[in-house]
Amino acid sequence: MDIGLLGFAAALGLAACGSALGAGTAGMAAVGAWKKCFAQNKPAPFILVAFVGAPLTQTIYGLILMNTIIASSLPGAAKFAAGIFGGLGMGFSAWYQGKAGAAACDALAETGKGFSNYLLVLGLVETVALFVMVFLMISL
Repeated sequence: MDIGLLGFAAALGLAACGSALGAGTAGMAAVGAWKKCFAQNKPAPFILVAFVGAPLTQTIYGLILMNTIIASSLPGAAKFAAGIFGGLGMGFSAWYQGKAGAAACDALAETGKGFSNYLLVLGLVETVALFVMVFLMISL
């Protein structure tokens, strides 16, 4: 069996695991923030969904990296390493983006202010995943 096949599967799978962890974390915070708003008879901001969905893009990056690994002519061990470490980098980016999104949900629901600031922080965390994807694609 070619170990490189595990690499391209890992790129997508690990990135998707991080997306699930991140979206789940932010989603739980959004539900809690909405509950708090409802309990206080305040409007519940639907825009919190943007924070919940932000970690999902890393799954797309994992797919793009997976396709690049498949097309690469490097040996199987290099493909395996690229998939594992690339998937981990993108997955952790998504997970921590979700944690930052959870804090943003709480802050926005409480104050009603700062959406663009919070979104900027999520974009900075996402940059890690973009760097991982692009730098590995260049090396492959």
